[in-house]
Amino acid sequence: MDQYLERVVDLLDPALNRIFNLSVNEARQRVLSGKAEAVREIDGSFALLAKSGKTVRMARSLDRPMRYFLAKRHEGPALIVADRIDAIYAWLKSEGLHEQFHPSYTRMVPAHYVVEIQLIGCPDPDPAYTRFFTPPRDAHNADIDEIGSLYVSTLTGEIIKWLRQVPEREPIGVCFSGGIDSGAVFVLTYHCLQKLGMNLGRLKAFTLSLGDGPDLQQARTFLEQLGLGLFLEPIEADPATLDVAETIRIVEDYKPLDIESATMALALCRGIRARYPRWKYLIDGDGGDENLKDYPIEENPELTIRSVVNNLMLYQEGWGVGKIKHSLTYSGGLSRSYTRTYAPAKHFGFEGFSPFTRPAVIEVAEGIPFITLTNYDTEKLYALKGEIVSRGIKAVTGLKMPVFPKRRFQHGALEKEKLRQRFPETETSYRTAFLSLYE
Repeated sequence: MDQYLERVVDLLDPALNRIFNLSVNEARQRVLSGKAEAVREIDGSFALLAKSGKTVRMARSLDRPMRYFLAKRHEGPALIVADRIDAIYAWLKSEGLHEQFHPSYTRMVPAHYVVEIQLIGCPDPDPAYTRFFTPPRDAHNADIDEIGSLYVSTLTGEIIKWLRQVPEREPIGVCFSGGIDSGAVFVLTYHCLQKLGMNLGRLKAFTLSLGDGPDLQQARTFLEQLGLGLFLEPIEADPATLDVAETIRIVEDYKPLDIESATMALALCRGIRARYPRWKYLIDGDGGDENLKDYPIEENPELTIRSVVNNLMLYQEGWGVGKIKHSLTYSGGLSRSYTRTYAPAKHFGFEGFSPFTRPAVIEVAEGIPFITLTNYDTEKLYALKGEIVSRGIKAVTGLKMPVFPKRRFQHGALEKEKLRQRFPETETSYRTAFLSLYE
């Protein structure tokens, strides 16, 4: 075993790490330690790999995909790590190792875990997982006003940290539908810019319009009710330009709802980039639904309200590491599906951010006594997010935020019937299209 010469190829871009309290090297040392409490203290967005001898440890935040592949070589194993599957494949091809490759052989580092691998050759080692983020559940009183104030105050703190690291002359775009999550992000970004004495002229609310979707009118109504209509900037796109095959290639997944959402994200990012060639910073509300468990349970036959409210971070992590339904290739929940936001933004040269993905915000959300507040009533659960967020916005900013019924991104940009005409309904067709990229 000692004769093996292992190799680690780190294709991650270190410039994408946004760590507020440590240098990247200090954060990497914490990952190398493997100590959960040390990694939990890394504050920000990161995807980090560290090696000592034959031991490799990896960890990432919820908003950063991190994939790896273990290749066999005569001289010893090679571990290739990247944010994309195609980057791993390209490296293998350059080394003449691509015959070993299949996309299903790649692995995703699950969010909120340190993954440890021993590079000891054949047979492939099993990774070890150490959870570094375990928020306490039911930690708050069943007072919606108190919960709302705490949740929105925590969101505000995360937005302030992010704004302070954005260069002061750079404009800031909110991906905005007028829904609860993007609405809260816009109102709080506006509030924080004011609070920090920053130029409000840097701010825009970008709303995708494919001609007849309801989001544009909702966005306009939302902002006009707050007297902030001048910040709205519609981004028009032709539905004929929507390209599902392009989305699958960029997002590297095949889940229908995520592909639909990512297609809209690509249309929005393409439109912003065409209008503003140098724009860089975008902020959005991805993760807000997951935090406050606001998805239609009846659309997923695997879920019940009891499974949703009784499982730690179910929507963020799926069924969890070590469970039968956990995908080693993709992880689960938002840990998997955040590529619907990350990949389109990166493809068009944007740096994106969602405060809802930060552990401090998730910790507040997981501490909500959902069972006490809903008594397992789905309608009460669906209404809860609007109550918590709107009351919190009022407490923190003094503004009365409009609350509209939940609507998915893709259903707001394009009328539902027209969406169905352009997107297959079955996962099989998406999966086939993805696998064809490597035939």
